[in-house]
Amino acid sequence: MIGKLAGHHDTIVAVATAPGIGAIAVIRLSGGDAIAITNKLFTGKDLREAAGHTLHFGVLMHPQTGKAIDEVVVSIFRAPRSYTGEEVTEISCHGSPYIQQQIIDACIFCGARLAKPGEFTQRAFLNGKLDLTQAESVADLIASNTAASHQTAMQQMRGGFSRELKALREQLIRFSALIELELDFSQEDVEFADRTQFYELVTAATGVVKHLIDSFSAGNVIKNGVNTAIIGKPNAGKSTLLNTLLNENRAIVSDIAGTTRDTIEEILNIKGILFRLIDTAGIRESVDAIESIGVQKSLEKMREAGLVIYLFDVQQYSAADLQRQVDMFTSENINYLLVGNKTDLAPEAVAKFAEIPNIFFISARQHNHIDQLKDALVDKVMSGSINTEDTVVTNSRHYAALQEVLRSLLDVRAGMDNGLPGDLLALDIRRCLHYISEITGDITNEDRLDYIFSKFCIGK
Repeated sequence: MIGKLAGHHDTIVAVATAPGIGAIAVIRLSGGDAIAITNKLFTGKDLREAAGHTLHFGVLMHPQTGKAIDEVVVSIFRAPRSYTGEEVTEISCHGSPYIQQQIIDACIFCGARLAKPGEFTQRAFLNGKLDLTQAESVADLIASNTAASHQTAMQQMRGGFSRELKALREQLIRFSALIELELDFSQEDVEFADRTQFYELVTAATGVVKHLIDSFSAGNVIKNGVNTAIIGKPNAGKSTLLNTLLNENRAIVSDIAGTTRDTIEEILNIKGILFRLIDTAGIRESVDAIESIGVQKSLEKMREAGLVIYLFDVQQYSAADLQRQVDMFTSENINYLLVGNKTDLAPEAVAKFAEIPNIFFISARQHNHIDQLKDALVDKVMSGSINTEDTVVTNSRHYAALQEVLRSLLDVRAGMDNGLPGDLLALDIRRCLHYISEITGDITNEDRLDYIFSKFCIGK
């Protein structure tokens, strides 16, 4: 059940801004006594008489010492028109950590308690200001570090994902009620639920849920980025490519094979997607103990990466060599991109790879076709164009529940194909509704909520 779990009637306080020294900091209180507690510290006017959504300048006094703590601006938010749905005050003070702690201590002395991580947003959920998917998107929004992750989190916080699920849930509830009504009239052999219309609904819903599930791979990339290993033989130009992509001399470049002996990692933002580029040691047999360790680490990074850029020297490779590498990637289910390098030195060598599709030919040293390679990287991990205005699943909890929703819908459709009676169809519909409700938080428990919101920052 949502919304009215016990034990959330006290007043909580926390710093809502980032820790450390800054120009200002914001101390947030929420709960039935938020305004009264703030008023005990505040000189200037009686905040208990203040209207909601107003700002008030004054001085905060410590209740134990009677000394001034700081000049502040207090924002008043009256229930239910606040973030949490409760009485809320926000105290804007100077950003000294000492001042922040003094205000927190004073609030606690007057009856507040320190908030747990995510407790303000948890209260917003419990008071019906947000559903669970919107609440979870708040954490994603705070953590967003690219335009794509920001836009996806904003779309979910505004309820895009929730609207799709709620529309589906309402339709399933309506048909479920009609089917269960038929059970009360089983002796009359009547049908209140139009089976043809219901079959069309289940088919359409199955398509929607499949689309949401399929969007998770792209959503995960948007949210978390992708580990991208640059793999190849020594002197293929891996370090040069890393430097070119980053537009800086990050890795040592030398004509001596085996210069890179350990992995070098850097982050590159391409069209809002974070690629964690990993420059690896060249893969070859070596009697050098240190180089052999580097080669082993390269192979490990290759198998762990979400994407492998396989870089090869077009002068030194044959089509047969490259095909053997492709076969290995395919057999190990490795997501790869073939990139032929040093085309500026031997442009005629490109022709020998004509039978192998989807190769990008570049010159890392001359920066030739690097923009096209960047576009290919985005296309490879996003499986084509994903519009972040659309609903994109980024949360693994949602993904797991959607898989259960899909199984339930497929069971409903199979049951209708096989002519199952209404009571058995109703069981599968209830199972489907259960998992939809788990996503939105219409069905949950306090332990699950505590776990979800514990991953938030304190003050949010």
